[in-house]
Amino acid sequence: MDKRINDPGFWDDPNQARLITKKRSDLDKIIEIYQRFDRELNDILELVELSEDDQDMLDDMEKSLDKTEESFEKYEFETMLGGQYDRSNALMMVHSGAGGTESQDWTQMLFRMYKRWAERRNFKFELLDILPGDEAGIKSVTFQISGDYAYGYCRAEGGVHRLVRISPFDANSRRHTSFASVFVYPEIDDDIEVEINPSDLKIDVYRSSGPGGQGVNTTDSAVRITHLPSGIVITCQNERSQLRNREIAMRILKARLVDIAMEEKEEERRKVESEKKDIAWGSQIRSYVLHPYQMIKDHRTEMETGKVEEFLDGNIDSFMEAFLRSQS
Repeated sequence: MDKRINDPGFWDDPNQARLITKKRSDLDKIIEIYQRFDRELNDILELVELSEDDQDMLDDMEKSLDKTEESFEKYEFETMLGGQYDRSNALMMVHSGAGGTESQDWTQMLFRMYKRWAERRNFKFELLDILPGDEAGIKSVTFQISGDYAYGYCRAEGGVHRLVRISPFDANSRRHTSFASVFVYPEIDDDIEVEINPSDLKIDVYRSSGPGGQGVNTTDSAVRITHLPSGIVITCQNERSQLRNREIAMRILKARLVDIAMEEKEEERRKVESEKKDIAWGSQIRSYVLHPYQMIKDHRTEMETGKVEEFLDGNIDSFMEAFLRSQS
């Protein structure tokens, strides 16, 4: 591969060249990980030889071994994420469902949960579009999580999420059930060609609504792109620049179209648009119960936890991994 990269005509085909250099970079990362584990294990073996039954050194060795084992288990799991786009960044959309203001508040809670999860993993988090609720919360929000295997992990979150709690918006403190739907798409590299005919697009510009800072709400910077053949509608109003909003909207549209193409190739699954279930009773993948008891349950894996506050603060890896292991 190095010989091919050093060939004088290597960049004659820029797209092919970028794919090869990316693959070369991925291989470098694998070699680097192997070398790191090798160094750590050798360091531990040296500690064993030097310890001479010194309890402090043995304790340090045990801690180092536990840390290495944890890192290796994480790496071993990521090797299972072998889907075409699993290593890609993730584009996520959360939409409020049945429940009005309750559902919009729940959408905001989920948005915060995924933001905190991204921060825990040192992933980059970028808000792309947001539509505030009428009284509180969020009607819909689109964001990107960037990092190795972001899509591979986040695809475990696609589906309807159900919340049961005492409503903070109900003067009579009654229990309410709310729903929100999460959709996850891989970000598609520029190297991957997606044919989009300009005549298939209806592009509207309008004035942004909601919070956004000086300039956002005073110019026609918001963009709405409708892909006429599929009926997909993408809006973006988070940036001050109309050009930037258009670029982001096209990036999301590209991801949606590739996702549909992926679904069409799988005979056992329905097309992505017909697969979307009603955001209401009976279609949830996970339930979050805050009253009369505290419990989060994933209905696909039967995994449960009573650590509700930790989970809503972004500690969701174990549920993600359980689902992804069940699919492997």
